Amino acid sequence: MAKRGLAVILALLISLLAASPACGDRLVTQEEIDAIVKASEVESAVTIHAKSAILIERCTGVVLFEENADMQTAPASITKIMTLLLVMEAMEAGKFTLDTEVTASEHACSMGGSQIWLEPGEVMTVDELLRATAIASANDTSVALAELVAGSEEAFVNQMNERAAELGMENTAFKNATGLDAEGHLSTARDIAVMSAELLKHEMIKKYTTVWMDSLRDGETELTNTNRLVRFYKGCTGLKTGSTDVAGCCLSASAERDGMELISVTLGSANNNERFAAARKLLDFGFANYEVAVPTYTGEMPEAVRVRFGTADAVPIVFGEAEPLLLAKGEAEGLTQTIELVDALEAPVAEGDTVGKVTVELNGEYISEYPVLAAETVDRMTFFRAFGLLLFECAGTKSPSEEVPGEEQEASSEASAPEESAPAAESGSASEPGTGSTPEEESGDISAGAD
Repeated sequence: MAKRGLAVILALLISLLAASPACGDRLVTQEEIDAIVKASEVESAVTIHAKSAILIERCTGVVLFEENADMQTAPASITKIMTLLLVMEAMEAGKFTLDTEVTASEHACSMGGSQIWLEPGEVMTVDELLRATAIASANDTSVALAELVAGSEEAFVNQMNERAAELGMENTAFKNATGLDAEGHLSTARDIAVMSAELLKHEMIKKYTTVWMDSLRDGETELTNTNRLVRFYKGCTGLKTGSTDVAGCCLSASAERDGMELISVTLGSANNNERFAAARKLLDFGFANYEVAVPTYTGEMPEAVRVRFGTADAVPIVFGEAEPLLLAKGEAEGLTQTIELVDALEAPVAEGDTVGKVTVELNGEYISEYPVLAAETVDRMTFFRAFGLLLFECAGTKSPSEEVPGEEQEASSEASAPEESAPAAESGSASEPGTGSTPEEESGDISAGAD
């Protein structure tokens, strides 16, 4: 490994020198040396047995490690990530529910490889088909779901490719919904990471991808997750294995710790042990060296912003959503935030209007910002409204908007009550006939193959 790292450093130094027109007179800068050393350190820290690989942080999409990440290769059953994504999206669109019953077609039952041996005409719910697909990587149930969404596997494959294009998966072409080897059925580690991140936006999928063992058909069909990290890796949230003769052993593995979710994709490992070891090593590297921080402003700030020509003199403010930041471990201590607000706003002001921003810097360098918003609506003061308020003031009464709840009721009850007697009557002395009331009146009463 040391020889390999040294070779990388020498190759990069040579390329830098060769790129200069007068390489004999050019000195390599300290920044270039630091970049070379850092790159070699990352490579030496993560050595895996896979033809291609990538490690990303899900929320930010930042790439933490990559090796041949854009090399096209057969993805095997990792293909089912796109199948599951389209099923989740179809359910969110209201096309069907988990309780919807699906009748297995002859085509779905004809799939080879990993399966639960569906029989033509057999009926299962969407929930049961999802369990078989996500946990046991069953090809027959994957096609049954595809037919439910699009009517046929062919039509579903068209939807898969359209969705891939929308996600920017430029080097992916799907030919089926299962991942069984087919000519032209290709993807890359980077593209798989993209669709994995999209699938994980649907929290419901974790109800299936985090299950180690389950069963169907009243316990007659046992399901065991093909992803052993679900059982043996802390924080594992999925996601999908894949293996065929052409693809080798592949895995898109996801895990979450301390608010940071990582996705590791490894393709073309020689065996099961190598693919799980590669994924574990990449995830370990990410969790050991990075963290996610969500900026929260804690400095002093005014409670409101002045409003001109409004029904109120000022509008209270709230902070908008801040994007999470991926930082090297310990860097969060170097974060500083500065708030900037407009001097004044002109009515009308709508709730949610931007009234300022918070700038986030890391060790003095800008890295992000998030908005400061109006917390409520302030209408514009019109002539008729102002005239109405003036009339109320002249009459010595409050405008309807200024009245205190219950005040009108109190006033009416006081007006309807008899006049109080003189102080002497309050102390219990007799009142004059026809005035006041007597003391009595005042008292009242919550399986094998392409996995």
